Amino acid sequence: MTRIVTEKKISPNDINKLFAFLTDMNNFEKLMPSDKIENWSSTDEQCEFNIKGMARIGLKKVGESNPSIIEIESFGKVPFDFKLKINLNEIGENETEAQIEFEGEINAFMKMMVEKPLTNFFNMLVDKATELKL
Repeated sequence: MTRIVTEKKISPNDINKLFAFLTDMNNFEKLMPSDKIENWSSTDEQCEFNIKGMARIGLKKVGESNPSIIEIESFGKVPFDFKLKINLNEIGENETEAQIEFEGEINAFMKMMVEKPLTNFFNMLVDKATELKL
């Protein structure tokens, strides 16, 4: 099991607004690097996209604990099964701390190739989520 935990970042948004935004999977397109993603499709419960030159990724929301936890799992023909957990923590009236936890079934060989890019990718997602003005 490979586990990646992002840095904690502070969002200038109310926890309820940020939670509502992140529980709608249609909004995840706004967090993705547009130059690396193509063939996006989504509903409020799931999204699918291609990482240019690589695999198709499917994400589906599988649980939530309002307003602090959003649980997401991979689906479809992904290179490996994984889970994401978005943790939100209210710091002040318009300040929310955000962090992503990743757990994936990655074999040792693939882990050497993907751990650093995945860490960078998830940190970028947290950065974009906390830069939003909702």
